[in-house]
Formats: sequence, structure tokens, C-alpha cells
Amino acid sequence: MPNIVKRNARAILLDGDELVLIKRIKPDREPYWVSVGGGVEQDDATIEAALHREVFEELGGKLERAELVHLITDQLEDGIAVQHIFAARLASMDLAARTGTEFAKPERGTYEVVRVPFTAEAMRELNLMPPELAEFIAANTEAIVSVVDSLIREA
Repeated sequence: MPNIVKRNARAILLDGDELVLIKRIKPDREPYWVSVGGGVEQDDATIEAALHREVFEELGGKLERAELVHLITDQLEDGIAVQHIFAARLASMDLAARTGTEFAKPERGTYEVVRVPFTAEAMRELNLMPPELAEFIAANTEAIVSVVDSLIREA
């Protein structure tokens, strides 16, 4: 059984009827979109705690609650990387409070917060990375909304 050598926590992050994404613009590359989130660090108490930290770093944001809905794995030379995909609703956002180290590195390009309609059609039109996430969202939009709405009712 291969070792997990890298973990990420990412959010299918809804705000009303829209999905909050990060549009990445890098020199010499076509723009692409990613979900909010990033690497799990050793001092994160849980994978979900890493997600909350990442949402704050990238958006100055807070989540209502989050539910793990999908895993994406990638084979690496020394093991596997696992992306833990959570569904959540955005509780608040203050872009002035963003703290991620990536914002201080212009060579990494720009990180533009965007909202897109949360529909299968919109997901198929975006260059959302990784493609497996775009496919999962497009195939499961109604179920994801149901999961997120049930989290709010349970809160």
C-alpha cells in the first residue's frame, strides 16, 4: 500500500447560488481556476482545520460547516497525494484580511477571487484544475447543494 506523502484540503465553496473560486493568472500560461484551499500543514489539528485555515488565508473568509464529499488522488514518485474535497458555504469574507504567503510572491502570478454560477454548464466551460474536480462538480451539483443546505439546517 503506497504512503500518503502529500495532503490538500479544498472547498467546493458556495456563496448563495455561486461557486467561489480563485482565478490563477501566471506568466506564459493560459488562465485557470482552482478551488479555495491548499496544503495540510503539520500543525493543523485535522484536515478540516487545514481547510478553515486556508479559507482564511486565501479569502479572509470563514466557513459555516464543511462536509467531506470527494477524494482525488495522484500518484507521485514516493507515494500518493490526496486532495480532500469538502462542500461548504461561505459565512463571511474580507479580502483585506488575506494572509497567504503566495500574495507576497509576484513570480507566482495573481490570485483573483471570482464567483461563477454553480451549474454543471458553468463547470464545463471553465478551465478548473484539477479536471477531476470539474467533472465531479458538474456531475453532482444538485447533491452538493443538498449536502451544504443540510449542514446549515443541522447547525
